[in-house]
Amino acid sequence: MNPCISYVNGISEKPLLGLTIGQMLDQITEKYPDNPALIVHHQQIIWNYRQFHSKVMEVARALIALGIKEGDRIGIWSLNNAQWTSLQFATAKIGAILVNINPNYRTHELKYALKKAGVSILFTQDKTKYMDYTGMLFEILPVLKNTKSNDKINSNDLPKLKKIIRFHKDNISGMMSWNNFLKLSNNHTDDEVQKIQFGLDFDDPVNIQFTSGTTGFPKGATLSHHNILNNGYFVGERMKITQNDKVIIPVPLYHCFGMVIGNLGCVTHGAAMIYPSEMFDADKILQAVHKYKATVLHGVPTMFIAELNHPDFNKFDLTSLRTGIMAGAPCPIEIMKQVKTKMHISGIQIAYGMTETSPVSTQTKPGTPIEKQVATVGQVHPHLEIKIIDPLSGEIIPIGQKGELCTRGYSIMKKYWDDPGKTNEAIDTNGWMHSGDIAVMDKDFFIKITGRIKDMIIRGGENIYPREIEEFLFTHPKISDVQVIGVPDDKYGEEIMAWIKLKDDTEATKEEIINFCKGKIAHFKIPRYIKFVSDFPMTVTGKIRKVEMREISIRELK
Repeated sequence: MNPCISYVNGISEKPLLGLTIGQMLDQITEKYPDNPALIVHHQQIIWNYRQFHSKVMEVARALIALGIKEGDRIGIWSLNNAQWTSLQFATAKIGAILVNINPNYRTHELKYALKKAGVSILFTQDKTKYMDYTGMLFEILPVLKNTKSNDKINSNDLPKLKKIIRFHKDNISGMMSWNNFLKLSNNHTDDEVQKIQFGLDFDDPVNIQFTSGTTGFPKGATLSHHNILNNGYFVGERMKITQNDKVIIPVPLYHCFGMVIGNLGCVTHGAAMIYPSEMFDADKILQAVHKYKATVLHGVPTMFIAELNHPDFNKFDLTSLRTGIMAGAPCPIEIMKQVKTKMHISGIQIAYGMTETSPVSTQTKPGTPIEKQVATVGQVHPHLEIKIIDPLSGEIIPIGQKGELCTRGYSIMKKYWDDPGKTNEAIDTNGWMHSGDIAVMDKDFFIKITGRIKDMIIRGGENIYPREIEEFLFTHPKISDVQVIGVPDDKYGEEIMAWIKLKDDTEATKEEIINFCKGKIAHFKIPRYIKFVSDFPMTVTGKIRKVEMREISIRELK
């Protein structure tokens, strides 16, 4: 290994798992039949591995009864619940491909995802406080009103969609109930399920996850058993997860964090999956840790902040906690200190990745200094390679320089579903997945993410990284949030623009912001344009849509 270039490979004494997800569940159930497998706090469910395996087999038999074959796409549009997890493992058992649909999607996005993936059966919940799933389905599929619950759906708009099954005890027109769906399982045997499983390959696709699409329509990252089972396993290994752990999973299951780091990280080790609520609720999380004596707590930094700020925080006993994954955004050092001390999570770890890499590529290890935990995303994962390249030449750059992070290895998705063009843009001919993230590697091979390539501004030949300017502007006492973009300019090619959200009850002028920058950052990094806003355009998963900010700015600046 050349110590001077930004390349590293993850050495491991433990081999990759050569199993399908169904085989893994069988093995763990045989090994730990009485261990708690799934605890769903809001549904009052506690299943051990024997019971959970039995539920999965029941769902798999019912899917066979509906004529589901290997490679068929099964959609799920729901918040976190036991049905979601039963379907995750049941589809894997019979070689169907689970299509995760964001439960925040509205009619336009739902229709796009169903059509793109060619979903034949959709599982959904009825409604929540914020979303009427049943109502939206009647809106995009008017034929449901005249379709019997047991009949096939015939829609010109979504010709492949034949059945909708609702997590409810009653049938309604066009939709079968979950209870009646489960009754279909009586027509088939466990031996039939195992026979199908025996014919599957661990490289078969098992999951389609739509990336949030900050630059256009979402793309369907297609992941295999091998991709996600191994990623869940090695995340758990680095955390030293065992069959004695109880893991709180407060993040959404439709996302890799929930279903891979959470669910598969548990099942590969015989640990318990715990869902405190169907969507994030700090109170329910603290209750669940206290009640079940949980040992592991996952989340994004904002979740940990909400838990720490809970008015009754001190009433909960969190001393059972020892580790967890924090991912999704950088964590302020003060919050990290409180998570380690007040929440007793001394072994908290940081992870980084993307849906297309199943998801984790880097993770901190036990004992990583706190400075590295808040400033970096850890070191390379086992059996993976990472390099940082010059985005223009493609050459690997020296340690300490900024470039594009690329990953290669078992975790790379098979493709974007039905999109060879986008697949070839993302994965090069040597098998490297290009992340689009700007990163830097230090001499100890820790990786720091510093921004997105698409966000990089080239002004008069200078490469400018918006993240640097954003981090500086955050130090202004009146600024609550800031996003920096490049806009076209005749003289310099691009100019810098800052969209600024001020703290409540404060006012500022463009001149005040520019004067604040003078003498503190290089003159070419000082924003030429300032726009004060109350909010930023976002995707449904909460990512800032800088592409839309640019479009709006270009229109306004003419």
